[in-house]
Amino acid sequence: MTEIAITRLSARQADFDTALAQLLAWDDSVDHQVNESVRHILQQVRTRGDAAVLEFTAQFDQLEAASLSALEISADRLQQALQTIPSEQREALEQAAERVRDYHQRQKQDSWQYQEADGTVLGQKVTPLDRAGLYVPGGKAAYPSSVLMNAIPAKVAGVSEVIMVVPTPAGVVNEMVLAAAAIAGVDRVFTIGGAQAVAALAYGTETVPQVDKIVGPGNIYVATAKREVFGTVGIDMIAGPSEILVICDGKTDPDWIAMDLFSQAEHDEQAQSILICPDAAYLDRVEASIRRLLPTMERAAIIATSLNSRAALIEVADLAEAARVSNRIAPEHLELSVADPQALLAEIRHAGAIFMGRYTAEALGDYCAGPNHVLPTSGTARFSSPLGVYDFQKRSSIIGFSADGASEMGKVASILARGEGLIAHARSAEYRIRQGEE
Repeated sequence: MTEIAITRLSARQADFDTALAQLLAWDDSVDHQVNESVRHILQQVRTRGDAAVLEFTAQFDQLEAASLSALEISADRLQQALQTIPSEQREALEQAAERVRDYHQRQKQDSWQYQEADGTVLGQKVTPLDRAGLYVPGGKAAYPSSVLMNAIPAKVAGVSEVIMVVPTPAGVVNEMVLAAAAIAGVDRVFTIGGAQAVAALAYGTETVPQVDKIVGPGNIYVATAKREVFGTVGIDMIAGPSEILVICDGKTDPDWIAMDLFSQAEHDEQAQSILICPDAAYLDRVEASIRRLLPTMERAAIIATSLNSRAALIEVADLAEAARVSNRIAPEHLELSVADPQALLAEIRHAGAIFMGRYTAEALGDYCAGPNHVLPTSGTARFSSPLGVYDFQKRSSIIGFSADGASEMGKVASILARGEGLIAHARSAEYRIRQGEE
Protein backbone atom coordinates (compact mmCIF):
# COMPACT_ATOMS: atom_id res chain seq x y z
CA MET A 1 0.00 0.00 0.00
CA THR A 2 1.13 3.56 -0.76
CA GLU A 3 2.53 5.31 2.31
CA ILE A 4 0.47 8.28 3.52
CA ALA A 5 2.12 11.28 5.15
CA ILE A 6 -0.37 14.14 5.33
CA THR A 7 0.93 17.56 6.36
CA ARG A 8 -0.14 18.58 9.87
CA LEU A 9 -0.28 22.26 10.75
CA SER A 10 -1.35 24.27 13.76
CA ALA A 11 -2.43 27.88 13.63
CA ARG A 12 -0.40 28.33 16.83
CA GLN A 13 2.95 27.45 15.26
CA ALA A 14 5.26 30.40 14.66
CA ASP A 15 5.73 29.71 10.97
CA PHE A 16 2.06 28.93 10.24
CA ASP A 17 1.62 31.71 7.68
CA THR A 18 4.70 30.61 5.74
CA ALA A 19 3.77 26.94 5.92
CA LEU A 20 0.23 27.66 4.73
CA ALA A 21 1.50 29.76 1.83
CA GLN A 22 3.80 26.91 0.76
CA LEU A 23 0.94 24.44 0.97
CA LEU A 24 -1.32 26.61 -1.21
CA ALA A 25 1.34 27.45 -3.80
CA TRP A 26 0.52 26.04 -7.20
CA ASP A 27 2.53 26.78 -10.30
CA ASP A 28 0.12 27.56 -13.14
CA SER A 29 2.82 28.84 -15.45
CA VAL A 30 2.46 27.41 -18.92
CA ASP A 31 5.21 25.23 -20.28
CA HIS A 32 7.08 27.03 -23.08
CA GLN A 33 6.61 24.14 -25.50
CA VAL A 34 2.88 23.97 -24.77
CA ASN A 35 2.60 27.70 -25.41
CA GLU A 36 4.43 27.47 -28.73
CA SER A 37 2.39 24.47 -29.84
CA VAL A 38 -0.92 26.14 -28.94
CA ARG A 39 0.00 29.38 -30.70
CA HIS A 40 0.90 27.42 -33.84
CA ILE A 41 -2.43 25.57 -33.76
CA LEU A 42 -4.39 28.80 -33.23
CA GLN A 43 -2.60 30.53 -36.10
CA GLN A 44 -3.19 27.60 -38.45
CA VAL A 45 -6.91 27.37 -37.66
CA ARG A 46 -7.31 31.12 -37.91
CA THR A 47 -5.76 31.22 -41.38
CA ARG A 48 -6.74 27.81 -42.82
CA GLY A 49 -10.06 27.08 -41.12
CA ASP A 50 -11.62 23.65 -41.62
CA ALA A 51 -8.55 22.15 -43.27
CA ALA A 52 -6.34 22.86 -40.25
CA VAL A 53 -8.96 21.56 -37.79
CA LEU A 54 -9.22 18.30 -39.78
CA GLU A 55 -5.45 17.88 -39.87
CA PHE A 56 -5.01 18.41 -36.13
CA THR A 57 -7.98 16.13 -35.36
CA ALA A 58 -6.39 13.36 -37.40
CA GLN A 59 -3.00 13.98 -35.76
CA PHE A 60 -4.07 14.21 -32.12
CA ASP A 61 -7.30 12.18 -31.99
CA GLN A 62 -6.64 9.60 -34.74
CA LEU A 63 -9.95 10.61 -36.27
CA GLU A 64 -9.99 11.04 -40.05
CA ALA A 65 -12.81 12.83 -41.86
CA ALA A 66 -13.31 14.11 -45.40
CA SER A 67 -14.93 17.30 -44.13
CA LEU A 68 -15.64 19.08 -40.87
CA SER A 69 -19.35 18.66 -41.57
CA ALA A 70 -18.79 14.91 -41.23
CA LEU A 71 -17.69 15.53 -37.62
CA GLU A 72 -20.94 17.25 -36.66
CA ILE A 73 -23.41 15.14 -34.66
CA SER A 74 -27.02 15.61 -35.70
CA ALA A 75 -29.88 16.46 -33.38
CA ASP A 76 -31.39 13.07 -34.20
CA ARG A 77 -28.20 11.35 -33.02
CA LEU A 78 -28.38 13.26 -29.72
CA GLN A 79 -31.97 12.15 -29.24
CA GLN A 80 -30.98 8.58 -30.09
CA ALA A 81 -28.40 8.65 -27.30
CA LEU A 82 -31.04 9.97 -24.91
CA GLN A 83 -33.42 7.15 -25.87
CA THR A 84 -30.85 4.34 -25.64
CA ILE A 85 -28.84 5.03 -22.49
CA PRO A 86 -29.99 3.01 -19.43
CA SER A 87 -33.19 4.40 -17.95
CA GLU A 88 -31.60 5.11 -14.57
CA GLN A 89 -28.93 7.25 -16.28
CA ARG A 90 -31.55 9.18 -18.24
CA GLU A 91 -33.68 9.74 -15.13
CA ALA A 92 -30.64 10.92 -13.15
CA LEU A 93 -29.60 13.33 -15.92
CA GLU A 94 -33.13 14.69 -16.27
CA GLN A 95 -33.55 15.15 -12.50
CA ALA A 96 -30.18 16.89 -12.24
CA ALA A 97 -31.01 19.10 -15.24
CA GLU A 98 -34.34 20.09 -13.72
CA ARG A 99 -32.66 21.16 -10.47
CA VAL A 100 -29.87 23.04 -12.29
CA ARG A 101 -32.43 24.82 -14.47
CA ASP A 102 -34.67 25.74 -11.52
CA TYR A 103 -31.75 27.21 -9.56
CA HIS A 104 -30.38 29.20 -12.49
CA GLN A 105 -33.79 30.60 -13.45
CA ARG A 106 -33.55 32.61 -10.23
CA GLN A 107 -30.27 34.21 -11.37
CA LYS A 108 -31.68 35.75 -14.51
CA GLN A 109 -31.33 39.52 -14.57
CA ASP A 110 -33.85 41.81 -16.24
CA SER A 111 -33.45 45.21 -17.86
CA TRP A 112 -34.42 48.24 -15.77
CA GLN A 113 -34.98 51.98 -16.14
CA TYR A 114 -35.89 54.90 -13.94
CA GLN A 115 -36.96 58.49 -14.67
CA GLU A 116 -35.65 61.57 -12.91
CA ALA A 117 -37.78 64.57 -12.01
CA ASP A 118 -36.80 66.52 -15.15
CA GLY A 119 -37.75 63.63 -17.44
CA THR A 120 -34.26 62.18 -17.91
CA VAL A 121 -34.32 58.37 -18.29
CA LEU A 122 -31.47 56.15 -17.08
CA GLY A 123 -31.24 52.41 -16.98
CA GLN A 124 -29.64 49.19 -18.08
CA LYS A 125 -30.53 46.86 -20.93
CA VAL A 126 -29.68 43.21 -20.25
CA THR A 127 -29.10 41.13 -23.37
CA PRO A 128 -28.04 37.49 -23.80
CA LEU A 129 -24.99 36.59 -25.85
CA ASP A 130 -25.82 35.52 -29.40
CA ARG A 131 -23.71 32.37 -29.38
CA ALA A 132 -21.75 30.44 -26.74
CA GLY A 133 -19.17 27.68 -27.19
CA LEU A 134 -19.00 24.77 -24.76
CA TYR A 135 -15.86 22.65 -24.47
CA VAL A 136 -16.48 19.16 -23.04
CA PRO A 137 -13.57 16.78 -22.31
CA GLY A 138 -13.65 13.47 -24.15
CA GLY A 139 -11.69 10.24 -24.27
CA LYS A 140 -11.02 8.64 -20.87
CA ALA A 141 -12.61 11.59 -19.08
CA ALA A 142 -16.28 12.10 -19.90
CA TYR A 143 -18.35 14.57 -17.94
CA PRO A 144 -22.06 14.72 -18.79
CA SER A 145 -22.53 16.79 -15.62
CA SER A 146 -20.33 19.51 -17.15
CA VAL A 147 -22.62 19.64 -20.19
CA LEU A 148 -25.58 20.40 -17.92
CA MET A 149 -23.69 22.92 -15.79
CA ASN A 150 -22.39 24.91 -18.75
CA ALA A 151 -25.21 24.68 -21.29
CA ILE A 152 -28.26 25.15 -19.05
CA PRO A 153 -27.25 28.60 -17.68
CA ALA A 154 -26.58 29.72 -21.25
CA LYS A 155 -30.02 28.61 -22.35
CA VAL A 156 -31.69 30.15 -19.30
CA ALA A 157 -29.92 33.42 -20.14
CA GLY A 158 -31.48 33.29 -23.61
CA VAL A 159 -28.40 32.44 -25.69
CA SER A 160 -29.72 31.66 -29.17
CA GLU A 161 -27.14 29.06 -30.12
CA VAL A 162 -24.91 26.84 -27.96
CA ILE A 163 -22.14 25.10 -29.91
CA MET A 164 -20.56 22.11 -28.16
CA VAL A 165 -17.19 20.60 -29.04
CA VAL A 166 -16.13 17.25 -27.62
CA PRO A 167 -13.13 15.18 -28.72
CA THR A 168 -13.83 11.55 -29.62
CA PRO A 169 -10.37 9.92 -29.85
CA ALA A 170 -10.40 7.13 -32.43
CA GLY A 171 -14.11 7.80 -32.87
CA VAL A 172 -15.12 6.69 -29.35
CA VAL A 173 -18.28 8.58 -28.36
CA ASN A 174 -19.69 8.82 -24.83
CA GLU A 175 -23.44 8.30 -25.02
CA MET A 176 -24.19 10.03 -21.70
CA VAL A 177 -22.45 13.19 -22.92
CA LEU A 178 -24.62 13.19 -26.05
CA ALA A 179 -27.74 12.53 -23.99
CA ALA A 180 -26.86 15.39 -21.65
CA ALA A 181 -26.48 17.67 -24.67
CA ALA A 182 -29.98 16.72 -25.81
CA ILE A 183 -31.45 17.38 -22.36
CA ALA A 184 -29.63 20.71 -21.96
CA GLY A 185 -30.76 22.02 -25.36
CA VAL A 186 -27.35 22.20 -27.05
CA ASP A 187 -27.89 23.33 -30.65
CA ARG A 188 -24.87 21.92 -32.51
CA VAL A 189 -22.18 19.38 -31.56
CA PHE A 190 -18.81 18.83 -33.25
CA THR A 191 -16.51 15.91 -32.37
CA ILE A 192 -13.35 17.98 -32.24
CA GLY A 193 -11.19 18.85 -29.26
CA GLY A 194 -7.94 20.36 -28.06
CA ALA A 195 -6.58 23.77 -28.94
CA GLN A 196 -7.91 23.36 -32.49
CA ALA A 197 -11.49 23.20 -31.20
CA VAL A 198 -10.97 26.32 -29.07
CA ALA A 199 -9.53 28.08 -32.13
CA ALA A 200 -12.50 27.05 -34.29
CA LEU A 201 -14.93 28.46 -31.73
CA ALA A 202 -12.92 31.65 -31.20
CA TYR A 203 -12.24 32.55 -34.83
CA GLY A 204 -14.90 30.60 -36.72
CA THR A 205 -14.21 28.38 -39.73
CA GLU A 206 -16.14 27.57 -42.89
CA THR A 207 -18.20 25.08 -40.85
CA VAL A 208 -17.91 26.03 -37.17
CA PRO A 209 -19.50 29.40 -36.36
CA GLN A 210 -17.61 31.96 -34.28
CA VAL A 211 -18.92 32.25 -30.73
CA ASP A 212 -18.96 35.15 -28.28
CA LYS A 213 -17.77 33.21 -25.23
CA ILE A 214 -16.09 29.85 -24.57
CA VAL A 215 -16.80 27.92 -21.38
CA GLY A 216 -15.96 24.48 -20.07
CA PRO A 217 -12.96 22.55 -18.69
CA GLY A 218 -10.09 20.96 -20.59
CA ASN A 219 -6.47 19.88 -20.38
CA ILE A 220 -3.45 22.19 -20.35
CA TYR A 221 -3.66 22.71 -24.14
CA VAL A 222 -7.30 23.73 -23.90
CA ALA A 223 -6.67 26.01 -20.92
CA THR A 224 -3.71 27.64 -22.67
CA ALA A 225 -5.73 28.13 -25.86
CA LYS A 226 -8.56 29.76 -23.88
CA ARG A 227 -6.06 32.10 -22.27
CA GLU A 228 -4.66 33.02 -25.70
CA VAL A 229 -8.01 33.75 -27.38
CA PHE A 230 -9.38 35.80 -24.47
CA GLY A 231 -10.10 39.24 -25.85
CA THR A 232 -11.20 37.86 -29.20
CA VAL A 233 -13.91 36.03 -27.27
CA GLY A 234 -14.88 35.89 -23.62
CA ILE A 235 -13.96 32.88 -21.47
CA ASP A 236 -15.33 31.59 -18.18
CA MET A 237 -12.06 31.14 -16.26
CA ILE A 238 -8.67 29.44 -16.26
CA ALA A 239 -9.29 26.72 -13.70
CA GLY A 240 -6.60 25.18 -11.52
CA PRO A 241 -6.74 21.83 -9.70
CA SER A 242 -9.90 21.00 -7.77
CA GLU A 243 -10.01 21.89 -4.06
CA ILE A 244 -12.02 21.07 -0.98
CA LEU A 245 -11.75 22.62 2.48
CA VAL A 246 -13.74 21.13 5.34
CA ILE A 247 -14.32 22.99 8.60
CA CYS A 248 -15.47 20.45 11.19
CA ASP A 249 -16.32 20.79 14.86
CA GLY A 250 -15.14 17.23 15.53
CA LYS A 251 -18.64 15.73 15.75
CA THR A 252 -19.08 14.35 12.20
CA ASP A 253 -18.34 10.68 11.49
CA PRO A 254 -14.62 10.73 10.56
CA ASP A 255 -15.24 8.25 7.73
CA TRP A 256 -17.59 10.78 6.11
CA ILE A 257 -14.94 13.48 6.24
CA ALA A 258 -12.22 11.15 4.95
CA MET A 259 -14.38 10.28 1.94
CA ASP A 260 -15.21 13.95 1.34
CA LEU A 261 -11.47 14.65 1.19
CA PHE A 262 -11.02 11.70 -1.19
CA SER A 263 -13.77 13.07 -3.45
CA GLN A 264 -11.49 15.88 -4.56
CA ALA A 265 -8.17 14.07 -4.23
CA GLU A 266 -9.31 11.49 -6.80
CA HIS A 267 -9.61 14.15 -9.51
CA ASP A 268 -5.85 14.33 -10.05
CA GLU A 269 -2.52 14.38 -8.26
CA GLN A 270 -2.56 18.19 -7.94
CA ALA A 271 -6.01 18.38 -6.31
CA GLN A 272 -6.04 19.80 -2.78
CA SER A 273 -7.95 18.52 0.27
CA ILE A 274 -7.77 20.38 3.61
CA LEU A 275 -9.48 19.74 6.94
CA ILE A 276 -9.60 22.41 9.66
CA CYS A 277 -10.73 21.50 13.17
CA PRO A 278 -10.21 22.78 16.74
CA ASP A 279 -9.97 19.19 18.04
CA ALA A 280 -6.51 17.60 17.51
CA ALA A 281 -7.78 14.17 18.56
CA TYR A 282 -10.45 14.35 15.86
CA LEU A 283 -7.79 15.12 13.25
CA ASP A 284 -6.09 11.89 14.36
CA ARG A 285 -9.34 9.97 13.92
CA VAL A 286 -9.85 11.33 10.40
CA GLU A 287 -6.28 10.42 9.49
CA ALA A 288 -6.91 6.89 10.77
CA SER A 289 -10.04 6.72 8.59
CA ILE A 290 -8.01 7.88 5.61
CA ARG A 291 -5.46 5.10 6.11
CA ARG A 292 -8.16 2.47 6.55
CA LEU A 293 -10.37 3.53 3.63
CA LEU A 294 -7.73 4.39 1.05
CA PRO A 295 -7.03 0.75 0.01
CA THR A 296 -10.74 0.40 -0.89
CA MET A 297 -10.58 3.21 -3.46
CA GLU A 298 -10.26 2.51 -7.19
CA ARG A 299 -8.12 5.61 -7.67
CA ALA A 300 -6.03 4.99 -4.56
CA ALA A 301 -2.70 5.89 -6.20
CA ILE A 302 -3.97 9.27 -7.42
CA ILE A 303 -5.59 10.01 -4.05
CA ALA A 304 -2.41 9.09 -2.17
CA THR A 305 -0.25 11.34 -4.33
CA SER A 306 -2.69 14.23 -3.91
CA LEU A 307 -2.90 13.79 -0.14
CA ASN A 308 0.85 13.45 0.31
CA SER A 309 1.74 16.46 -1.80
CA ARG A 310 -1.05 18.99 -1.23
CA ALA A 311 -3.38 17.95 1.62
CA ALA A 312 -3.29 19.21 5.20
CA LEU A 313 -4.94 18.65 8.55
CA ILE A 314 -4.97 22.00 10.38
CA GLU A 315 -5.61 22.50 14.08
CA VAL A 316 -7.10 25.84 15.13
CA ALA A 317 -8.19 27.37 18.45
CA ASP A 318 -11.89 27.55 17.58
CA LEU A 319 -14.35 27.79 14.69
CA ALA A 320 -13.88 31.55 14.42
CA GLU A 321 -10.19 30.98 13.71
CA ALA A 322 -11.15 28.21 11.28
CA ALA A 323 -13.24 30.74 9.35
CA ARG A 324 -10.33 33.21 9.27
CA VAL A 325 -7.97 30.56 7.88
CA SER A 326 -10.60 29.50 5.35
CA ASN A 327 -11.05 33.08 4.17
CA ARG A 328 -7.32 33.31 3.56
CA ILE A 329 -7.41 30.12 1.48
CA ALA A 330 -10.60 31.14 -0.42
CA PRO A 331 -11.40 27.53 -1.40
CA GLU A 332 -13.31 26.31 -4.41
CA HIS A 333 -15.50 24.02 -2.25
CA LEU A 334 -16.08 24.71 1.45
CA GLU A 335 -17.92 22.26 3.70
CA LEU A 336 -19.19 23.61 7.04
CA SER A 337 -19.54 20.28 8.81
CA VAL A 338 -20.64 21.79 12.13
CA ALA A 339 -23.68 21.86 14.41
CA ASP A 340 -24.74 25.39 13.42
CA PRO A 341 -23.52 26.09 9.88
CA GLN A 342 -25.76 29.14 9.53
CA ALA A 343 -23.94 30.90 12.36
CA LEU A 344 -20.54 30.08 10.88
CA LEU A 345 -21.69 31.19 7.42
CA ALA A 346 -21.74 34.78 8.66
CA GLU A 347 -17.96 34.55 9.14
CA ILE A 348 -17.24 33.24 5.62
CA ARG A 349 -16.21 35.82 3.04
CA HIS A 350 -14.42 33.88 0.31
CA ALA A 351 -15.53 30.53 -1.15
CA GLY A 352 -16.75 29.26 -4.51
CA ALA A 353 -19.53 27.11 -3.06
CA ILE A 354 -20.47 26.60 0.60
CA PHE A 355 -21.91 23.25 1.71
CA MET A 356 -23.96 23.59 4.88
CA GLY A 357 -24.08 20.95 7.61
CA ARG A 358 -22.94 17.37 8.13
CA TYR A 359 -25.24 15.82 5.52
CA THR A 360 -24.21 18.04 2.63
CA ALA A 361 -21.45 16.20 0.79
CA GLU A 362 -19.62 18.29 -1.78
CA ALA A 363 -20.28 15.52 -4.31
CA LEU A 364 -23.97 16.48 -4.35
CA GLY A 365 -22.95 19.89 -5.64
CA ASP A 366 -20.96 18.31 -8.44
CA TYR A 367 -24.02 16.60 -9.89
CA CYS A 368 -27.49 17.44 -8.74
CA ALA A 369 -27.82 20.05 -5.97
CA GLY A 370 -28.67 22.77 -8.50
CA PRO A 371 -25.99 25.47 -8.08
CA ASN A 372 -23.22 25.43 -10.66
CA HIS A 373 -20.17 23.23 -10.20
CA VAL A 374 -17.95 25.48 -12.32
CA LEU A 375 -16.21 27.36 -9.51
CA PRO A 376 -13.22 29.65 -8.96
CA THR A 377 -10.03 27.84 -7.90
CA SER A 378 -6.56 28.75 -6.60
CA GLY A 379 -7.78 31.50 -4.29
CA THR A 380 -9.67 33.34 -7.03
CA ALA A 381 -12.88 33.06 -4.99
CA ARG A 382 -11.58 36.28 -3.41
CA PHE A 383 -12.83 38.09 -6.52
CA SER A 384 -14.65 35.55 -8.71
CA SER A 385 -18.01 33.78 -8.65
CA PRO A 386 -19.43 30.45 -9.84
CA LEU A 387 -20.46 30.20 -13.47
CA GLY A 388 -24.01 31.44 -13.83
CA VAL A 389 -26.68 32.94 -16.03
CA TYR A 390 -25.00 36.34 -15.58
CA ASP A 391 -21.96 35.02 -17.47
CA PHE A 392 -24.10 34.68 -20.59
CA GLN A 393 -25.76 38.09 -20.27
CA LYS A 394 -24.24 41.46 -21.00
CA ARG A 395 -25.37 44.87 -19.88
CA SER A 396 -25.76 48.08 -21.89
CA SER A 397 -26.24 51.43 -20.16
CA ILE A 398 -29.31 53.45 -21.17
CA ILE A 399 -29.01 57.27 -21.06
CA GLY A 400 -31.77 59.55 -22.31
CA PHE A 401 -31.65 63.21 -21.25
CA SER A 402 -34.63 65.49 -21.44
CA ALA A 403 -34.10 69.05 -22.69
CA ASP A 404 -34.07 70.29 -19.09
CA GLY A 405 -31.67 67.57 -17.99
CA ALA A 406 -29.32 68.13 -20.94
CA SER A 407 -29.20 71.86 -20.21
CA GLU A 408 -28.45 71.37 -16.51
CA MET A 409 -25.94 68.51 -16.83
CA GLY A 410 -24.36 70.19 -19.85
CA LYS A 411 -22.97 72.83 -17.48
CA VAL A 412 -21.36 70.14 -15.31
CA ALA A 413 -19.95 68.28 -18.31
CA SER A 414 -18.59 71.55 -19.78
CA ILE A 415 -16.65 72.38 -16.63
CA LEU A 416 -15.20 68.89 -16.34
CA ALA A 417 -14.35 68.60 -20.04
CA ARG A 418 -12.59 71.97 -20.12
CA GLY A 419 -10.72 70.95 -17.00
CA GLU A 420 -9.44 67.95 -18.93
CA GLY A 421 -8.61 70.05 -21.99
CA LEU A 422 -11.16 68.27 -24.18
CA ILE A 423 -12.82 71.27 -25.83
CA ALA A 424 -14.92 69.36 -28.37
CA HIS A 425 -16.45 67.43 -25.50
CA ALA A 426 -17.25 70.70 -23.73
CA ARG A 427 -18.76 72.36 -26.78
CA SER A 428 -20.82 69.29 -27.63
CA ALA A 429 -22.41 69.52 -24.19
CA GLU A 430 -22.68 73.33 -24.34
CA TYR A 431 -24.76 73.23 -27.54
CA ARG A 432 -27.54 71.65 -25.43
CA ILE A 433 -27.45 74.34 -22.70
CA ARG A 434 -30.43 76.65 -23.04
CA GLN A 435 -29.51 80.18 -24.07
CA GLY A 436 -29.35 82.58 -21.16
CA GLU A 437 -28.59 79.77 -18.69
CA GLU A 438 -24.81 79.78 -19.11
